[in-house]
Amino acid sequence: MMTQNDLVVVGIDVAKDKVDACIRTVTERRTFPTTASGRRGLIAWLRKHQVGTAVMEASGGYERVWAKALRQAGLEVRIVDPKRVRSFAESAGRLAKNDQIDAEMIAWFAATFSAAPSQVADPAHEEIKALVKGRKSLIDLRTRLEMQKEHETPRLVQKAHAHLLKTLADEIAAVETAIGAKIKAAPAFAVRAEIIQSVPGFAEATAWTLLAGLPELGQVSNEVAAALVGVAPYDDDSGKRHGQRGIKGGRRWVRNALYMPCVGAATLNNPVFKAFYQRLIAKGKAPKAALIACMRKLIVILNTMIARGEKWDPKRYQLA
Repeated sequence: MMTQNDLVVVGIDVAKDKVDACIRTVTERRTFPTTASGRRGLIAWLRKHQVGTAVMEASGGYERVWAKALRQAGLEVRIVDPKRVRSFAESAGRLAKNDQIDAEMIAWFAATFSAAPSQVADPAHEEIKALVKGRKSLIDLRTRLEMQKEHETPRLVQKAHAHLLKTLADEIAAVETAIGAKIKAAPAFAVRAEIIQSVPGFAEATAWTLLAGLPELGQVSNEVAAALVGVAPYDDDSGKRHGQRGIKGGRRWVRNALYMPCVGAATLNNPVFKAFYQRLIAKGKAPKAALIACMRKLIVILNTMIARGEKWDPKRYQLA
């Protein structure tokens, strides 16, 4: 049953050195430094105003320490997509932007969409996600350095790049070892990883991405799972016009990481999806659209497998 405290929401705009907080219902605004005393001050201020829910945008990781402190203090914390908040502000005609305005917009957005689900704090997942994203950043850096090989550069620069690439290889291996250890130490994640890797074409790194970026798998509907990845088709109709359906939104970094494994599954090493992909092509579907359809099917099947706690069975998943 919802209490009065549940209705009091604070919007928090997070920056590197400070946060700006706004409680719209009582027109209260405060700024707190990113320090231990600043976090204590924010918590005391929120308790004074009987705030039950704190809402903040994903801010490149700066929000994590604040979210952790607020959850430890017993507050519900929601992390929302900055793009949605900005679109909400623009739709309301609020074009100006600064930290205090942003805090107010976050609070207004949260109150308007109060039915949105909140994230349950899971320290194990947060650690795995941070490691997986850290691995991704190291691999992206390695890719940029390797691309320099295609261009003529001074020998000294080539030597420096070679040294950095070796160092990166060692660091990536260390991070991967840490990811494997964290997953093995968390039985629920270890079981899900085994289920994901049982799908032909889905290797260990793909399982890591899904565990980190899509923890909702097995707990939401198939439609929601596809939408979270950003592979759910949306209509584009108006009156008598019927536009081409397309995908949008979702977690791009997860979708990008799944694309190549999906290509491999649909064209090389998963007979079920290879047959499905070829049928779509034979019907005139464009190759990229067919691959997206395969990705959507994969997500739906994985969602079902994890919900049931069962591994891949090609006889069970024959695609029409």
